[in-house]
Amino acid sequence: MVELLLLLLLLLLPFLLYMAAPQIRKMLSSGVCTSTVQLPGKVVVVTGANTGIGKETAKELAQRGARVYLACRDVEKGELVAKDIQTTTGNQQVLVRKLDLSDTKSIRAFAKGFLTEEKHLHILINNAGVMMCPYSKTADGFEMHIGVNHLGSGVTTYSVHPGTVQSELVRHSSFMRWMWWLFSFFIKTPQQGAQTSLHCALTEGLEILSGNHFSDCHVTWVSAQARNETIARRLWDVSCDLLGLPMD
Repeated sequence: MVELLLLLLLLLLPFLLYMAAPQIRKMLSSGVCTSTVQLPGKVVVVTGANTGIGKETAKELAQRGARVYLACRDVEKGELVAKDIQTTTGNQQVLVRKLDLSDTKSIRAFAKGFLTEEKHLHILINNAGVMMCPYSKTADGFEMHIGVNHLGSGVTTYSVHPGTVQSELVRHSSFMRWMWWLFSFFIKTPQQGAQTSLHCALTEGLEILSGNHFSDCHVTWVSAQARNETIARRLWDVSCDLLGLPMD
């Protein structure tokens, strides 16, 4: 009898998890951007905006009336996403520009082109990044992760952790793709993952919290090393030296 009950529980477990998944996902996705700020006349750049969190972030900012630049390595894919956002939001000011963060020449070309088009940049979302990709180097000879995620993206005002999100970030790892599939019912959607970036970009009065780390739309704990001003200054100086930039 006991064995029969255990077998029944095992058979029912996947169904029970499936039924509970929306509530579990909601619990794990507690942070929601509540700002109602509208952005007519504002200019926004979102890197890596042709998929996942970047796409959802760009869509929301376009919905609020901003002129949004999708800064993407894959321009063709970016154009498809831009058309989709234009159709969804009714905002035709969604533009695509080439940006490859693994190549400083591409970064400088993007910046130069942007400055010829716009006088101001109101919001910058450094969303693009890589994870667990095979060892390789950028066009400038930097290891790919440090080259793209740190040197390529530059220094951001806020650091945010979107949580565990269903995105293409794990595309280089078969194991992680399998894990994402296995626990897909509990993983945040890209729209949920975009909430903290949107919160930091749109919520008024956050200036006093500049430099903090956010998760689920709230300031969260970081290690003592991450708060160490001496280490931060050394990282800044080394980064500027690697990129050939002035240190001050």
